[in-house]
Amino acid sequence: MLKFQPLLKQTIWGGDKIIPFKHLNSNLEQVGESWEISGVKDNETVISDGEYAGMRLNDLVAQLKDKLVGAENYKRFGNVFPLLIKFIDARRQLSIQVHPNDETAHRLGYPRGKTEMWYIMPSDPDAKLRSGLKKQITPEQYKQMVADGTITDAIAEYPVKEGDCFFLPAGRIHSIGAGCFLAEIQQTSDVTFRIYDFKRKDKNGNYRQLHVKEAAESIDYTVHDDYRQHYEHRMNEPMTLVDCPFFTTTLYDLTEPMDLDYSDLDSFVILIGVGGKGTVTDSEGNTTSLNAGETILVPATEGVMHVEGTLKFLESYV
Repeated sequence: MLKFQPLLKQTIWGGDKIIPFKHLNSNLEQVGESWEISGVKDNETVISDGEYAGMRLNDLVAQLKDKLVGAENYKRFGNVFPLLIKFIDARRQLSIQVHPNDETAHRLGYPRGKTEMWYIMPSDPDAKLRSGLKKQITPEQYKQMVADGTITDAIAEYPVKEGDCFFLPAGRIHSIGAGCFLAEIQQTSDVTFRIYDFKRKDKNGNYRQLHVKEAAESIDYTVHDDYRQHYEHRMNEPMTLVDCPFFTTTLYDLTEPMDLDYSDLDSFVILIGVGGKGTVTDSEGNTTSLNAGETILVPATEGVMHVEGTLKFLESYV
Protein backbone atom coordinates (compact mmCIF):
# COMPACT_ATOMS: atom_id res chain seq x y z
CA MET A 1 0.00 0.00 0.00
CA LEU A 2 1.39 3.38 -1.03
CA LYS A 3 0.69 6.91 0.10
CA PHE A 4 1.94 10.08 -1.56
CA GLN A 5 2.87 13.63 -0.72
CA PRO A 6 0.03 15.77 -2.11
CA LEU A 7 0.77 18.47 -4.66
CA LEU A 8 -1.12 21.55 -3.47
CA LYS A 9 -2.08 24.00 -6.22
CA GLN A 10 -2.90 27.61 -5.43
CA THR A 11 -5.41 29.07 -7.90
CA ILE A 12 -7.27 32.33 -8.41
CA TRP A 13 -10.50 30.47 -7.61
CA GLY A 14 -9.19 28.29 -4.74
CA GLY A 15 -10.71 28.16 -1.27
CA ASP A 16 -9.90 27.09 2.28
CA LYS A 17 -11.39 23.58 2.58
CA ILE A 18 -8.51 21.33 1.44
CA ILE A 19 -5.94 22.10 4.16
CA PRO A 20 -8.27 21.27 7.11
CA PHE A 21 -9.90 18.37 5.23
CA LYS A 22 -6.49 16.74 4.82
CA HIS A 23 -5.31 17.85 8.31
CA LEU A 24 -2.22 19.48 6.84
CA ASN A 25 0.10 21.79 8.71
CA SER A 26 0.16 24.54 6.11
CA ASN A 27 -0.54 28.25 5.87
CA LEU A 28 -1.14 28.20 2.12
CA GLU A 29 -4.17 30.18 1.01
CA GLN A 30 -6.43 29.78 -2.01
CA VAL A 31 -5.59 26.10 -2.43
CA GLY A 32 -7.82 25.05 -5.30
CA GLU A 33 -6.47 21.55 -5.88
CA SER A 34 -4.66 18.76 -4.10
CA TRP A 35 -3.18 16.34 -6.59
CA GLU A 36 -3.29 13.12 -4.60
CA ILE A 37 -1.86 10.67 -7.12
CA SER A 38 -0.34 11.97 -10.34
CA GLY A 39 1.82 10.69 -13.14
CA VAL A 40 1.52 13.94 -15.12
CA LYS A 41 4.91 15.02 -16.45
CA ASP A 42 6.55 17.62 -14.17
CA ASN A 43 3.71 17.10 -11.67
CA GLU A 44 4.39 13.59 -10.42
CA THR A 45 3.52 12.75 -6.85
CA VAL A 46 6.24 11.35 -4.58
CA ILE A 47 5.78 8.36 -2.27
CA SER A 48 5.69 9.60 1.31
CA ASP A 49 6.86 6.61 3.35
CA GLY A 50 7.83 2.96 3.36
CA GLU A 51 10.24 1.05 1.13
CA TYR A 52 9.81 3.38 -1.84
CA ALA A 53 9.73 6.71 0.05
CA GLY A 54 11.01 9.58 -2.08
CA MET A 55 10.36 7.87 -5.44
CA ARG A 56 8.24 9.52 -8.10
CA LEU A 57 5.21 7.57 -9.23
CA ASN A 58 6.23 6.94 -12.84
CA ASP A 59 9.70 5.82 -11.73
CA LEU A 60 8.00 3.21 -9.58
CA VAL A 61 5.83 2.13 -12.51
CA ALA A 62 9.01 1.70 -14.59
CA GLN A 63 10.56 -0.40 -11.82
CA LEU A 64 7.61 -2.61 -10.86
CA LYS A 65 5.75 -2.59 -14.20
CA ASP A 66 2.76 -4.97 -14.21
CA LYS A 67 3.28 -5.78 -10.53
CA LEU A 68 2.14 -2.25 -9.75
CA VAL A 69 -0.42 -1.45 -12.45
CA GLY A 70 -1.44 -4.84 -13.90
CA ALA A 71 -0.34 -6.62 -17.09
CA GLU A 72 -2.92 -5.14 -19.48
CA ASN A 73 -2.50 -1.65 -18.06
CA TYR A 74 1.26 -1.84 -18.47
CA LYS A 75 0.84 -2.88 -22.13
CA ARG A 76 -1.64 -0.06 -22.65
CA PHE A 77 0.03 2.81 -20.79
CA GLY A 78 3.69 1.85 -20.39
CA ASN A 79 5.58 3.78 -17.71
CA VAL A 80 2.93 6.48 -17.30
CA PHE A 81 0.52 5.90 -14.44
CA PRO A 82 -2.94 6.07 -16.06
CA LEU A 83 -5.08 7.92 -13.49
CA LEU A 84 -4.90 11.37 -11.90
CA ILE A 85 -6.67 11.83 -8.56
CA LYS A 86 -7.52 15.28 -7.16
CA PHE A 87 -9.49 17.06 -4.48
CA ILE A 88 -10.88 20.37 -5.77
CA ASP A 89 -12.17 23.30 -3.72
CA ALA A 90 -13.75 26.15 -5.66
CA ARG A 91 -14.37 29.31 -3.69
CA ARG A 92 -15.11 31.02 -6.99
CA GLN A 93 -16.47 29.85 -10.32
CA LEU A 94 -14.01 27.99 -12.55
CA SER A 95 -13.80 28.75 -16.24
CA ILE A 96 -16.09 27.13 -18.79
CA GLN A 97 -13.93 24.43 -20.36
CA VAL A 98 -13.75 21.19 -22.29
CA HIS A 99 -11.23 18.38 -22.67
CA PRO A 100 -10.48 16.61 -25.97
CA ASN A 101 -10.73 12.87 -26.51
CA ASP A 102 -7.59 10.89 -27.28
CA GLU A 103 -7.99 11.21 -31.05
CA THR A 104 -8.44 14.99 -31.00
CA ALA A 105 -5.65 15.40 -28.44
CA HIS A 106 -3.22 13.48 -30.65
CA ARG A 107 -4.20 15.58 -33.67
CA LEU A 108 -3.55 18.76 -31.67
CA GLY A 109 -0.20 17.54 -30.39
CA TYR A 110 -1.05 16.29 -26.91
CA PRO A 111 -0.22 12.80 -25.56
CA ARG A 112 -3.80 11.92 -24.58
CA GLY A 113 -7.24 13.34 -23.92
CA LYS A 114 -9.15 13.56 -20.69
CA THR A 115 -12.27 11.80 -19.51
CA GLU A 116 -13.10 12.46 -15.88
CA MET A 117 -15.70 12.24 -13.11
CA TRP A 118 -16.68 14.25 -10.04
CA TYR A 119 -17.89 13.01 -6.67
CA ILE A 120 -19.30 15.85 -4.58
CA MET A 121 -18.14 16.13 -0.96
CA PRO A 122 -19.68 18.47 1.67
CA SER A 123 -20.06 21.73 -0.27
CA ASP A 124 -21.58 25.14 0.35
CA PRO A 125 -25.41 25.19 0.54
CA ASP A 126 -25.71 27.18 -2.69
CA ALA A 127 -23.04 25.26 -4.63
CA LYS A 128 -23.76 24.64 -8.31
CA LEU A 129 -21.92 23.28 -11.32
CA ARG A 130 -22.42 23.11 -15.06
CA SER A 131 -22.22 19.97 -17.16
CA GLY A 132 -23.32 19.33 -20.74
CA LEU A 133 -25.29 21.26 -23.34
CA LYS A 134 -28.96 21.82 -22.54
CA LYS A 135 -29.89 22.95 -26.04
CA GLN A 136 -28.65 22.19 -29.52
CA ILE A 137 -26.09 24.65 -30.87
CA THR A 138 -23.81 24.58 -33.88
CA PRO A 139 -20.06 25.25 -33.80
CA GLU A 140 -20.79 28.66 -35.33
CA GLN A 141 -23.37 29.48 -32.64
CA TYR A 142 -20.90 28.31 -30.00
CA LYS A 143 -18.25 30.76 -31.21
CA GLN A 144 -20.78 33.62 -31.27
CA MET A 145 -22.01 32.79 -27.75
CA VAL A 146 -18.44 32.80 -26.46
CA ALA A 147 -17.83 36.15 -28.14
CA ASP A 148 -20.92 37.80 -26.66
CA GLY A 149 -20.60 36.16 -23.21
CA THR A 150 -23.79 34.08 -23.38
CA ILE A 151 -22.26 30.58 -23.62
CA THR A 152 -23.49 29.73 -20.11
CA ASP A 153 -27.07 29.99 -21.42
CA ALA A 154 -26.45 26.80 -23.41
CA ILE A 155 -25.04 24.70 -20.54
CA ALA A 156 -27.08 22.67 -18.03
CA GLU A 157 -26.66 23.85 -14.42
CA TYR A 158 -27.15 21.73 -11.31
CA PRO A 159 -27.38 22.55 -7.60
CA VAL A 160 -25.21 19.95 -5.85
CA LYS A 161 -24.85 18.30 -2.47
CA GLU A 162 -22.69 15.60 -0.91
CA GLY A 163 -23.00 12.29 -2.74
CA ASP A 164 -23.87 13.73 -6.15
CA CYS A 165 -21.83 12.34 -9.01
CA PHE A 166 -21.15 13.53 -12.56
CA PHE A 167 -19.42 11.69 -15.40
CA LEU A 168 -17.63 13.93 -17.89
CA PRO A 169 -16.54 12.02 -20.97
CA ALA A 170 -14.08 13.90 -23.16
CA GLY A 171 -15.93 16.50 -25.19
CA ARG A 172 -18.52 17.43 -22.55
CA ILE A 173 -18.49 21.17 -21.85
CA HIS A 174 -18.45 21.89 -18.10
CA SER A 175 -17.55 24.16 -15.23
CA ILE A 176 -17.21 23.73 -11.46
CA GLY A 177 -19.18 26.43 -9.68
CA ALA A 178 -18.43 28.48 -6.57
CA GLY A 179 -18.81 26.53 -3.33
CA CYS A 180 -18.17 23.08 -4.81
CA PHE A 181 -15.84 20.68 -2.97
CA LEU A 182 -15.23 17.44 -4.82
CA ALA A 183 -13.03 14.49 -5.64
CA GLU A 184 -11.99 14.19 -9.29
CA ILE A 185 -10.84 11.02 -11.02
CA GLN A 186 -9.50 11.36 -14.55
CA GLN A 187 -7.16 10.16 -17.23
CA THR A 188 -3.56 11.20 -16.68
CA SER A 189 -3.72 14.38 -18.70
CA ASP A 190 -3.48 18.08 -17.98
CA VAL A 191 -4.95 19.26 -21.28
CA THR A 192 -7.77 21.75 -20.71
CA PHE A 193 -9.28 24.06 -23.30
CA ARG A 194 -10.60 27.18 -21.59
CA ILE A 195 -13.66 28.53 -23.38
CA TYR A 196 -14.85 31.43 -21.25
CA ASP A 197 -13.44 32.89 -18.03
CA PHE A 198 -16.06 35.49 -17.04
CA LYS A 199 -13.69 38.31 -18.08
CA ARG A 200 -11.67 38.07 -14.88
CA LYS A 201 -7.97 38.81 -14.55
CA ASP A 202 -5.11 37.00 -12.85
CA LYS A 203 -2.96 38.45 -10.07
CA ASN A 204 -0.89 40.32 -12.67
CA GLY A 205 -3.95 41.99 -14.18
CA ASN A 206 -4.01 39.83 -17.31
CA TYR A 207 -6.86 37.86 -18.79
CA ARG A 208 -6.18 34.13 -18.77
CA GLN A 209 -5.61 32.51 -22.14
CA LEU A 210 -8.66 31.10 -23.92
CA HIS A 211 -8.64 28.17 -26.34
CA VAL A 212 -11.85 28.83 -28.27
CA LYS A 213 -10.68 27.24 -31.53
CA GLU A 214 -9.27 24.06 -29.94
CA ALA A 215 -12.40 23.74 -27.82
CA ALA A 216 -14.60 23.98 -30.91
CA GLU A 217 -12.79 20.93 -32.30
CA SER A 218 -13.23 19.05 -29.02
CA ILE A 219 -16.85 19.69 -27.98
CA ASP A 220 -19.40 16.91 -28.26
CA TYR A 221 -22.52 18.84 -29.33
CA THR A 222 -24.90 16.01 -28.37
CA VAL A 223 -27.67 17.12 -25.99
CA HIS A 224 -28.82 14.78 -23.20
CA ASP A 225 -31.78 15.11 -20.84
CA ASP A 226 -29.72 14.59 -17.69
CA TYR A 227 -25.99 14.68 -16.99
CA ARG A 228 -26.09 13.49 -13.40
CA GLN A 229 -25.06 9.92 -12.50
CA HIS A 230 -27.88 8.15 -10.69
CA TYR A 231 -27.28 5.40 -8.13
CA GLU A 232 -29.06 3.95 -5.12
CA HIS A 233 -27.28 4.68 -1.86
CA ARG A 234 -26.77 1.53 0.23
CA MET A 235 -24.84 1.17 3.45
CA ASN A 236 -22.10 -1.49 3.60
CA GLU A 237 -22.50 -2.46 -0.07
CA PRO A 238 -20.62 -1.41 -3.20
CA MET A 239 -22.31 1.30 -5.28
CA THR A 240 -20.99 1.60 -8.84
CA LEU A 241 -20.80 5.25 -9.90
CA VAL A 242 -18.94 5.12 -13.23
CA ASP A 243 -17.80 2.24 -15.43
CA CYS A 244 -16.01 3.43 -18.57
CA PRO A 245 -12.96 2.37 -20.63
CA PHE A 246 -10.68 4.67 -18.62
CA PHE A 247 -11.74 3.81 -15.05
CA THR A 248 -14.32 2.08 -12.90
CA THR A 249 -15.29 3.85 -9.69
CA THR A 250 -17.33 2.48 -6.80
CA LEU A 251 -18.53 4.18 -3.62
CA TYR A 252 -18.53 2.48 -0.21
CA ASP A 253 -20.24 3.87 2.91
CA LEU A 254 -19.20 1.52 5.71
CA THR A 255 -20.18 1.10 9.33
CA GLU A 256 -19.18 -2.58 9.34
CA PRO A 257 -15.87 -4.31 8.48
CA MET A 258 -15.59 -5.44 4.86
CA ASP A 259 -13.16 -7.50 2.79
CA LEU A 260 -12.36 -6.24 -0.71
CA ASP A 261 -11.15 -9.11 -2.89
CA TYR A 262 -8.86 -7.97 -5.73
CA SER A 263 -7.23 -11.35 -6.36
CA ASP A 264 -8.87 -11.69 -9.81
CA LEU A 265 -8.39 -8.04 -10.80
CA ASP A 266 -5.55 -7.24 -13.22
CA SER A 267 -5.17 -3.64 -12.07
CA PHE A 268 -3.94 -1.38 -9.31
CA VAL A 269 -6.70 0.01 -7.07
CA ILE A 270 -6.95 3.51 -5.62
CA LEU A 271 -8.88 4.11 -2.39
CA ILE A 272 -9.90 7.73 -1.74
CA GLY A 273 -11.23 8.69 1.69
CA VAL A 274 -14.13 11.14 1.31
CA GLY A 275 -15.64 10.91 4.79
CA GLY A 276 -15.06 9.42 8.24
CA LYS A 277 -12.15 7.36 9.53
CA GLY A 278 -10.93 3.84 9.02
CA THR A 279 -8.06 1.43 8.50
CA VAL A 280 -7.02 -0.85 5.65
CA THR A 281 -5.09 -4.09 6.19
CA ASP A 282 -3.48 -5.98 3.32
CA SER A 283 -3.05 -9.73 2.92
CA GLU A 284 0.35 -9.61 4.67
CA GLY A 285 -1.10 -7.94 7.75
CA ASN A 286 0.18 -4.41 7.05
CA THR A 287 -2.29 -1.80 8.29
CA THR A 288 -2.59 1.87 7.37
CA SER A 289 -5.15 4.59 7.99
CA LEU A 290 -7.74 5.56 5.41
CA ASN A 291 -9.39 8.73 6.67
CA ALA A 292 -11.23 11.51 4.91
CA GLY A 293 -8.61 13.34 2.83
CA GLU A 294 -6.26 10.34 2.50
CA THR A 295 -5.59 8.37 -0.68
CA ILE A 296 -3.99 4.92 -0.99
CA LEU A 297 -2.57 3.16 -4.05
CA VAL A 298 -2.92 -0.62 -3.85
CA PRO A 299 -0.57 -2.56 -6.19
CA ALA A 300 -2.02 -5.01 -8.70
CA THR A 301 -0.42 -7.96 -6.89
CA GLU A 302 -2.55 -7.41 -3.79
CA GLY A 303 -5.29 -9.93 -2.99
CA VAL A 304 -7.79 -9.27 -0.21
CA MET A 305 -7.93 -5.94 1.63
CA HIS A 306 -9.71 -5.70 4.99
CA VAL A 307 -11.36 -2.35 5.72
CA GLU A 308 -12.69 -1.27 9.10
CA GLY A 309 -14.17 1.93 10.46
CA THR A 310 -16.99 4.36 9.93
CA LEU A 311 -15.75 5.36 6.54
CA LYS A 312 -16.91 6.61 3.18
CA PHE A 313 -14.46 6.06 0.30
CA LEU A 314 -14.15 5.76 -3.45
CA GLU A 315 -12.50 2.78 -5.08
CA SER A 316 -11.15 3.26 -8.59
CA TYR A 317 -9.21 1.08 -11.01
CA VAL A 318 -8.60 0.65 -14.73
